[in-house]
Formats: sequence, C-alpha cells, structure tokens
Amino acid sequence: MQYASAGPFGASFVWGKEKMKYPRAWVGTSESCHRGGRLPWWASACPLVIVSLLLVNGCGSTHPSRAPDVIVEDAHSGGSAVALASGAPILASGGWEGRIRVYALPGGGGIGSWQAHGGSVNGLAFTNGAERLVSAGFDGRVVEWSAEGRALRSRDTGRPVLHMVLDEAADRMVTGHADGSVMLWRLSDWTPLEVRRVHAAAVRAVAYHGATGRVASSSRDGSVSVWRQDGPLRQLSEPPTDAWSLLFSADGALLFGGGWFDLFRWRLSDGGLTVLDTDHSGIIKSLDLAPDGRALASISRQTDSAVYFLDPESGATVARFRRHDLCGAAIAVSADGRYMATTSDDASVRIWRLEGPPGAGP
Repeated sequence: MQYASAGPFGASFVWGKEKMKYPRAWVGTSESCHRGGRLPWWASACPLVIVSLLLVNGCGSTHPSRAPDVIVEDAHSGGSAVALASGAPILASGGWEGRIRVYALPGGGGIGSWQAHGGSVNGLAFTNGAERLVSAGFDGRVVEWSAEGRALRSRDTGRPVLHMVLDEAADRMVTGHADGSVMLWRLSDWTPLEVRRVHAAAVRAVAYHGATGRVASSSRDGSVSVWRQDGPLRQLSEPPTDAWSLLFSADGALLFGGGWFDLFRWRLSDGGLTVLDTDHSGIIKSLDLAPDGRALASISRQTDSAVYFLDPESGATVARFRRHDLCGAAIAVSADGRYMATTSDDASVRIWRLEGPPGAGP
C-alpha cells in the first residue's frame, strides 16, 4: 500500500511498499525505464539505488511462474501495444519505431510487417475478425489497415494519440491525446461524435463500455473522469498515484485502474474508490480481463516487469507468468480465452496458450 503525508514546502509525499518516501508529483512523471526515458528522481540520483530496488522488488523473485509458450525476440525497438483477433488465431504488435507486426498463432510465425506511424504505436485493435486492424500513433494519426498492411482509411487528429480503445459491437472508438482531450468516434464511418478537453494534462489511458456507453479517461494531472456522449462530465475520486491503465468490469458497474503498486477500483454507482495492494512493484501499465472474467490480467513497468492475474476483489495474485527482461508495456487476452500476449521495453513479444488453468510452471 501507499500512504500520503505532507512534506516540506507543501509537497505531497507517498510512502511506497518498501517505505521509500518520494514526492507524488515525481511518481507521476516517470515514462520509461531505459534508453533515454525519464526516470524517477531516485533512479537518476544513483544507479545503485535502482539496482537495489530491482533486486528487492521482483527481479530476484523466487516465486514459480508460468513460462511463455513462444517468445518473439527483437520484434520492435521497444514494444508498445498488442492486440489479439476475435475468432481467428492472429496476433498483432506495435512498437516505438511505429512499425506493426502480425503473427499466426499458436507458433508466432510472422505473416506481415509494415511501417504504420511516424512515432510509437499507442493503440491497436482488430475489427471484422482478423480482416482489419486499427492503429493509433504518437504522430496523431488513426489508421485502418487491411490484413496485408494496406491503408484503407486514415485520420490525422492533429495531436499525439497516447491511447486508443474500440468496441466494434457498440460501433465506437475512443482516443486519448497529449493535450488532455478525449475523442469519441463512430467506428463504422470514423465520424468524430464528440471531442472533449477532459484533462489539464496529457491523457494516460482511456476505456469504453459498450452496454452503458460510458467513456473513462485518466491523466498525468491525477484526474479520472467518466462520461457519456453529450452527457455531464463526472470526476471520480482521485487515486493516490496516477492511473496509468483503465478497464471497465464486464457489467460496467466498476472501473479498474492501475497505478504505482496498487489496483484502483471505483464503484460507479456512488463513485466509491477502493485501493488494493498488489504484488506489483512498479506501475501497473496495462490491464485486460482474464479468460473466465474473474481475474484481471496485468503487466507492470519501471521497477518491475511482472505479469500477473489479479483477483479484482482483493488485488491478490491468482496466477504468475514469466516476467519480461525490461519494463512491461502492454497485455492482451483473446476473447475466447485461448491466448495471452505481452510486450515490453525489452523489444520482445511473448505468447501464452491459456486453454488450461494457468497454474505455475517452471
């Protein structure tokens, strides 16, 4: 857990799991754990500190975990997005260099690769089964691709897209942007239905729930908001650290978020926030629903690269998967529950077959 306290000069501080005290504002600015990305203050202050933290927080973990069935090395300069097709054994990944790669499952053999964006791929989703793929990038473009990598339509939003999700059944797509705005689109014809300046700083994550029509977004300013098309904006209780990932429960009654160490759970009927301690020792960067809907698939970054299934009621780990070599970036579980895929700053894409119970392996 984390505990807030007042610091000198009015600074807000957070006590982390390891009882290291650091300003909340610094916690929220960390973007990457390597290769020129911004680090927390304690990481840049002394390399020995971060090495010690990595050893304490999980790189030296002796917990048994399930190894991936397939590892695709050097898929990207660094991984940023993964997506699994519905109704077809196809996986796609996107990276910092703006390239998309497509793989056949279960073996992970490459079946396509193309340059998609002029910056990192920050959103990826299949439509029409595996016939089309939608991507969103830091270059501000949202593009629909054929299975062969031919651009079918493209929109330039004029500002970096930092996250994108879509719901094909509901005919909606949501993009979150660097200027704090959130766009709601009609997916079938790519008509922008609403553009809102929801946040005072860049968007960290967006989520959409088709049955209720709710849009959720979080920001580097610490805020988390929920709204419906043409409806009022509702600010939820602010979590102790930024929500770097968001996910609605299957019934839309709950909104989950991932921060430093903790899982956040908002009850949307009254806005109540519960902060759940987890085994993650860094930022919970990406969330998805596990196959049976009773657990949350999660991956973390910064001082961690762990991959867990978490109990949404308690935050407890119910299954452990082999961690990445560097900071985790994205996780996805197929709609039929057969596959899970992850990617990371280590440039690999990892694939697990989930047909059986995900018990620990060697």
